[in-house]
Amino acid sequence: MRKTITSLSSALLIFIASLSFTSIAKSAEFFTIGTGGPTGVYFQTGNAICKMLHKSAISAEHGRKKGTAKAYRCTAPSTGGSNYNIGQIKAGEFQFGVAQSDWQYHAVNGSSKWEGKKFGDLRAVFSVHNEPFQIWARKKAKIKDFAGLKGKVVNIGNPGSGQRGTMEELMKAMGVDNSFFKSTTELTSSEQVKALCDGKIDAFGYSVGFPNGAMEQAATCAAKASPINLTGSEVQGLISGADYYAKAVIPKGTYTNQKKDATTFGVKATVVTSASVSEELVYLVTKAVMENFDDFKKQHPAFGFLEKKNMIKDGLSAPLHPGAIKYYKEAGLM
Repeated sequence: MRKTITSLSSALLIFIASLSFTSIAKSAEFFTIGTGGPTGVYFQTGNAICKMLHKSAISAEHGRKKGTAKAYRCTAPSTGGSNYNIGQIKAGEFQFGVAQSDWQYHAVNGSSKWEGKKFGDLRAVFSVHNEPFQIWARKKAKIKDFAGLKGKVVNIGNPGSGQRGTMEELMKAMGVDNSFFKSTTELTSSEQVKALCDGKIDAFGYSVGFPNGAMEQAATCAAKASPINLTGSEVQGLISGADYYAKAVIPKGTYTNQKKDATTFGVKATVVTSASVSEELVYLVTKAVMENFDDFKKQHPAFGFLEKKNMIKDGLSAPLHPGAIKYYKEAGLM
């Protein structure tokens, strides 16, 4: 079931992204991009893609070269995250979704949580921002590293989310289970910051690009939280054992009162689809983002360092969709 969006600003974003471009065509094709929590970068990513498609449609209406020739209705609702989005694409409910690169890998290869449920028709479109896996802890909990989480109240993420999956992979590498903590919660990404600020949890794990407004809220509320270091042989073992993981650093000063670099590991956010989605639609979505690239990068600070040449290869373990390949070859990127 989709998460209900309670934020007025989030609802307005979805309303804007759901505009019907009837001035360009009498009927528009409807499609959905699965995202994540309404305060996260996935939600912004999906709606930024819709916005770029809208911009291309307006360009077409005015006879501009970059415009698409067909009208679409694009929605990017808040969802449970990576694995939920991939599952909905597999079921034919979503046409696109944003997902962590590790869960793209596991889904197309039938490993980890996707063992016995392999989605061989999963296709990649492009990757987006880096996503360091972060554990944020409130100051009074005095948590400096993973060992400090013992006996604490920790949010491990909602079932179906990428953050939950990565947290479980980290716990496995560390040789612990839920009994290591005093208790665990299954809050969504949009719920966990409030719980931390209210003192209901001591820490939470989250894969997210930076800077992020929700993390700044955690740093400045009563919790005065900060990200902890995730290092050591166990974490290095995770990185060495999977191409989709890499060392990541959140530089000091990224957030209020963050006086030191936070060293961790991370993945890429990726946009995925299905082999059953039309070549035309994937081509137009890819073209809309790539030909409005400067505007797309302005939609969120996490997009500021994106480069087209990296987006078509980094973090992509599923085969590229033919529609995406068509555009990349046409644009001279492949």
